[in-house]
Amino acid sequence: MNEMNIQEILKFLPHRYPFLLVDRVISMDLDQSIVALKNVTFNEHFFQGHFPEKAVMPGVLIIEALAQAAGILAYKSMDWSPNDSLFYLGAVSDVRFKRVVLPGDQLKLTVKTLKRRSNVWKFTCEAFVDGESACSAEITCMEGPVQ
Repeated sequence: MNEMNIQEILKFLPHRYPFLLVDRVISMDLDQSIVALKNVTFNEHFFQGHFPEKAVMPGVLIIEALAQAAGILAYKSMDWSPNDSLFYLGAVSDVRFKRVVLPGDQLKLTVKTLKRRSNVWKFTCEAFVDGESACSAEITCMEGPVQ
């Protein structure tokens, strides 16, 4: 299955409103890569305070959206369930923010597996708006027990 709608995403991510930041998966190559979408709307809860006069999506939430897309890739690739284990963010490096993300933008989240060792995965990630890079980073995540 390459595409996933929001109902399918909810089966593979433990996140819920207001912290679910992936709206759709448009392609996936298990163990290798995923491309997902995040529709950024003015109704997002974080725009109330970031910033009231000039709404800008916080960079940390762009990183979180990329990490959630990576989580979907790992859960699907390993046939894990968020009921049995969680995929935790372990490290973020080489982060570059290249443009602001505004209400009305659509983030195209691209994640590629760099390496995997047991339950630890390292990804190269990039978020685009209208074909222009908004953010890039390397993210390391690990699977662990639900506590």
